[in-house]
Amino acid sequence: MDFASLLSIAAIGFLGSFGHCIGMCGGIAIAYASTKIDSQMPRRIQALAHLLYSFGRVTTYTVLGAVFGFAGGVATFSNTTNGILLVGAGGAMVLTGLALLGKIKFLSLLECSTSKSGWYQEWFTRFLNSKSLFSFYLLGLLNGLLPCGLVYFFAITAASTASAFWGAVVMLIFGMSTIPAMFSLSFFVGIFKNTSFRSVMLRLASIAVIAFGLYTLYRGYDFIFNPDASILNCH
Repeated sequence: MDFASLLSIAAIGFLGSFGHCIGMCGGIAIAYASTKIDSQMPRRIQALAHLLYSFGRVTTYTVLGAVFGFAGGVATFSNTTNGILLVGAGGAMVLTGLALLGKIKFLSLLECSTSKSGWYQEWFTRFLNSKSLFSFYLLGLLNGLLPCGLVYFFAITAASTASAFWGAVVMLIFGMSTIPAMFSLSFFVGIFKNTSFRSVMLRLASIAVIAFGLYTLYRGYDFIFNPDASILNCH
């Protein structure tokens, strides 16, 4: 995978985290920060707890990336099928960007009810009520399974690499790029949640997602009509 694509993934993840992710997961971040964090705890311990939560999310994303990348590799047999996969991924990215702008309801159709399932609520409650530092990491692992349009977008990107390794890298970069926003939100409970800054970042993320989607569509076209194209490099 080329450097421009990796940089785009980091930029989209960073911008999207201040917009979409705060809106989607902000409630959970505020809930655990209010319930599990004692105001008497030293700041460094509080910071460690929030980082463990974020690292839990990143771990889940990375594993999902490896799974989707592996699945993409198994399902990919020729440049034509590679191209079709990339075209599909690019189209989904464009739809995701338009949904972030509020033009269509594509994300609301994807972001379904995992959090309402019995097993999820049981484990969420268990981890939320635990005061151990490790429980923050476990809560992050669980939160990484929540349906999220941006996670789906990057999972599709991971699948398009046709590689477990590069799929994991895609989701790792995405997860790491969301840490600044989610850490800030949980450490300074409520910051960015209802501000014009969040709206600006959401619009920038939307534009970035659409642009990367169009680029991926071009790569898909290149695969279909260029017999020498490689899945990890653009031409």
